[in-house]
Amino acid sequence: MTDTRISKLRAVAWDVDGTLVDSEPLHHAALLAGSRRWDVDLSDLPGEAFRGIHMGDVWTMLRPRLPESLAQAEWMAAITDHYIDNRRSLAPLPGALETIEALAARNIPQVCVSNSHRRIVEANLDALGIASHMRFLVAIDDVAAGKPDPEPYRRACAKLGLEPGAVLAVEDSATGALSAFRAGLPVAFCIAPPAPLTHPVIRVDALTRILDFFD
Repeated sequence: MTDTRISKLRAVAWDVDGTLVDSEPLHHAALLAGSRRWDVDLSDLPGEAFRGIHMGDVWTMLRPRLPESLAQAEWMAAITDHYIDNRRSLAPLPGALETIEALAARNIPQVCVSNSHRRIVEANLDALGIASHMRFLVAIDDVAAGKPDPEPYRRACAKLGLEPGAVLAVEDSATGALSAFRAGLPVAFCIAPPAPLTHPVIRVDALTRILDFFD
């Protein structure tokens, strides 16, 4: 599908995991390593079992496999600590750094809107060296409901002081794309979706194509 709501774009709202950084392998490794602290073996799970799903929902889905006495906060802290300790293994996705730097040179505001916790997002930005190019970030900690709820993108537009139609969301998951679409943002989808999407998106075959919308 093609999004027909493109007007004059003035800012970019980036998803981070899977859009700017190839983080799924580290997220999966952190999930397994963190859970092993309680002798829980999750190695049967596929590597992208929870792509685009925030950790509160992952906890709910995995709760039957975890010890009854285990607190959610303790489990999530163990996973987050492993991820942050190993963030230097992260690599940017092709075109990510070039596109962000080119937009910054044009004074296009850029923000991050993520379903991850703030510490994870900050670790990603630090690993890629792009934190200085982002006006702010909206993490799962900042909202009552994460993607696919529209709240994260609505909050980002409000902080930017822009109408949703003036902010291009860049996503790699159906969950994130639906969140942005519900908030009224045009959506650039940067990979082939795992299943047909039920709402319009702009398909881009490379992140550098984002620059075409800001000539």
